[in-house]
Amino acid sequence: MSDTSNLWYFQDVDLFNMLCPTKTKSMHETHEFTNYGKGEFVYFAEEPAKYIYMIAEGRIKLGHYTEDGKEVVKAILGTGEIFGELALTGEERRGDFAQAMDESTTVCPVSIDEMRGMMADDKELSFKIYKLIGLRIRKLERKIESLVFKDARTRIIEFLKEAAEWKGKKVGFETMIPTKLTHKDIANLTGTSRQTVTTILNELKEANLINFDRRKILIRDLDKLK
Repeated sequence: MSDTSNLWYFQDVDLFNMLCPTKTKSMHETHEFTNYGKGEFVYFAEEPAKYIYMIAEGRIKLGHYTEDGKEVVKAILGTGEIFGELALTGEERRGDFAQAMDESTTVCPVSIDEMRGMMADDKELSFKIYKLIGLRIRKLERKIESLVFKDARTRIIEFLKEAAEWKGKKVGFETMIPTKLTHKDIANLTGTSRQTVTTILNELKEANLINFDRRKILIRDLDKLK
């Protein structure tokens, strides 16, 4: 696998089964899940950072709003992933919002004290959490660099190649990326517009470099995708 610091988003990293207190006998009876409908917020920017969250079902969008009200999406996370983890590094108030993207989105909240206790008891778990935080920081740095120095076509193609390296499954000489991301989602993650994403994906499809539908993207040959 290639260097995962290149990732622009994380998907299907099942930390839920490692961390959720319901997996721990001492916490199982008292711990509760929280359900959100599509578009509901788990938290807003500037709220106190008291919990870390794991996604049991559905997807969560992380982002913030600019002064003129424009939404900036930093990540789209799926089942098994964690968010709000910067509270472990001293974040007292949220810098971003967290919003449910699917109906019946279910998250597992864990207090900072509970998480620190689990990490103290499991050094390997502690290492994995801090490694994840480091990867996400490097991911964000790479995204900022790309937005400044690369054009829209390059950003979208790099997004596809990195998604293929992380999530792709080889099917003969082709690479299949299972994804629920819409063209608007990809646009948000690459700092482009939905129309631009649609135009570039269709151009790549017409050139027989990719194929796609609502559930997957198929890359014909990664080496030719430039």
